[in-house]
Amino acid sequence: MAKTAKADEGYSAVFLMDSAQVARQMRGSEFGAFLDGYVGLSDLADTDVRAVYLNLAPDLGIRGLVFFRIYFDEEGRADSHWNLPVERLSEIGAKGPDLGAGPIHLVCRSQCPEPAIAGELWDPDMAPGNNHFQAIRRAVESNQLKFQRRKIETPDEEIPVLRAAVRRSSDELDTREAARQRIRLARMIREQRLRIKTLQSVHRDAMSDLQRVHRHELQGVRNELQAIQEKLERQRLSNEQLKVRLAERNEQYLDLQQKLSETDSSSEAKQDASNAEVVLLREQLERKQRELESHNDRIVMLEQERDELVHQEPVENSILAELKSQSVFLVAYHPGIGHITLPYDDIKPYFESPVAYAAGKCGMNEPAYRQWLAHHEEPRCQAKVNGKPCGEPLVRVSQPAEFRPGIDDRCEAHQV
Repeated sequence: MAKTAKADEGYSAVFLMDSAQVARQMRGSEFGAFLDGYVGLSDLADTDVRAVYLNLAPDLGIRGLVFFRIYFDEEGRADSHWNLPVERLSEIGAKGPDLGAGPIHLVCRSQCPEPAIAGELWDPDMAPGNNHFQAIRRAVESNQLKFQRRKIETPDEEIPVLRAAVRRSSDELDTREAARQRIRLARMIREQRLRIKTLQSVHRDAMSDLQRVHRHELQGVRNELQAIQEKLERQRLSNEQLKVRLAERNEQYLDLQQKLSETDSSSEAKQDASNAEVVLLREQLERKQRELESHNDRIVMLEQERDELVHQEPVENSILAELKSQSVFLVAYHPGIGHITLPYDDIKPYFESPVAYAAGKCGMNEPAYRQWLAHHEEPRCQAKVNGKPCGEPLVRVSQPAEFRPGIDDRCEAHQV
């Protein structure tokens, strides 16, 4: 990756960043040793590190910066598959801010000459008080890597003479001053555009994290509600079983009463035994009735808990509460309707069935929308020929409402 600079060339270095501070500095050759696996960094084990490759002039002026990510495994060794051409990128990157030696060549996620590797880069923070560029510039000026600062030789400028100064017109001075002002303004505009790009990237990352946390919280609530519903169903089944047993007891009691009325009342002993059995059955019946009432009360409590969970307000300081209080809308994308905003009240039905929600927005039922979606993703003839789809390419119908099953998803030979 990084080679040792020749005597007539500049220097290369790699800074490892911790927030907006330079946590570790190393020369380009040292970083190459890490990539070759000769040494490791135990304090960076199993860590995805944000790093910066610096292309420095002989006088330690910053000529190029590449903001890249690199993973260190459980033993603190650099990822052996990492192969970003940071040297070349530092020379071909678009213009960035002026860090003292003119506009640098800057390569980051929002400003990458090769979009295929943008995912392995990161964006610097340009906010006041948390500026990565200023931290890197201060670290270079401190020169902890002990680079030999060499003065860049420039061709001798022609010494102006008095006559030339006299002949220089005020128009030429105004023109040069205007050119300097234009260059300064262009640099300021370029820096502001870069800052806007990085802020947009940070916003996208924050929204992605917020949506991920919201999905996890919503899934937790859904799981809790499902567990309560399952518990309620078990209680209902138990109650039904108790009702069946109680009905059987009632029938036994009625049969016993009928038998007692038909028996010979002359036997006092038999009558006493029958009376005792009746008392026992009555006690059992009363106990079962109390158990049934207890189960009914339990069912009512569980139904109340379920209704409270379904209609309860979000927990204070939770992501759902913030979404509702700040009137934040989630944005989803579905073919046929594009991007749609999800107000707070639509979040739950959307996550229960995103496809059904999208179908409703198109004015269709879910099966019809899924049939159009299959055609939209692969516009080929779906007619069966010898047990296999025909597969003839078709013209894609881009609007769900215009799709005609049996016609638009069939070739001319197989149309209904």
